[in-house]
Amino acid sequence: MWRLDIEGRGSPYSLVLRSFVKPFYVRHALGLLTREADILRLLADTGVPAARLHGVDASAEHCDHPSLLMSLLPGSIRLDEDDVDRKITLLARQLVAIHRLHVPEAARPRVYQAWTGPDRVRVPENTTRPELWRRAVEVIRGDPPAYRPCFLHRDFHPGNVLFTGHGADLAITGVVDWVETSWGPADLDVAHCSTAVALLHGVPAGMRVAEQYLAAGGTLGDDHLYWRVLDALAFAPDAEKVAVPWREVGRTDLTPSVLTRRLEDYLEALFSIRYCSTSPS
Repeated sequence: MWRLDIEGRGSPYSLVLRSFVKPFYVRHALGLLTREADILRLLADTGVPAARLHGVDASAEHCDHPSLLMSLLPGSIRLDEDDVDRKITLLARQLVAIHRLHVPEAARPRVYQAWTGPDRVRVPENTTRPELWRRAVEVIRGDPPAYRPCFLHRDFHPGNVLFTGHGADLAITGVVDWVETSWGPADLDVAHCSTAVALLHGVPAGMRVAEQYLAAGGTLGDDHLYWRVLDALAFAPDAEKVAVPWREVGRTDLTPSVLTRRLEDYLEALFSIRYCSTSPS
């Protein structure tokens, strides 16, 4: 990711250049960057605070690497422990707005993909709660429950949301990283955000995400537990994919052992609650 400060005729402005350089992402760049470009075009006329597309070279025909050029959004990620309740409320409201977008059938993104399965779950080697993991894997062993599909960010969590202000003035100014955008159950986006918040700020905070989503007018399915467990198990055993960048921006307290414990505590909490499938009146 590069910030480009542009000067010349007119007022100076800034852009963001996203380039794929790691072999895995280069192999999948055509699909990922083309999808993100399409989504940024789609979001340009909506109220979702997404970047404006300026150009894309998904096959590296003109650039050294597959790249996408977009506008620079204001704000920054906020992964600290300040204003946690306010952040959860804003995240939930933003998700409701994303899920309510009307997307013509021809413009809809691909159907969601599950990021784990019963035979791919990585159980912590030294867990003291093996029965908890067996129970969780059994939840996702069957077919996915029926759902009403909608537009999903698919990787919505605090690390992909920009904020400005503090306290009552805290506000979301941007939602980034639209390469995984999908068509599927709203439950899956809520589940993903819930797991990430639980890992960042503790289980009680993670559990509040779904509550705030319902309070904001969102709707969850009757089998919300399936999606919550499916998403949580994809983070096993120690949330390494998100934990490494989280630690790089200052959350050094999120060690592998801390995150493994929080993930287990979160799974345990999921089995102890009742679910409401509709938003409150």
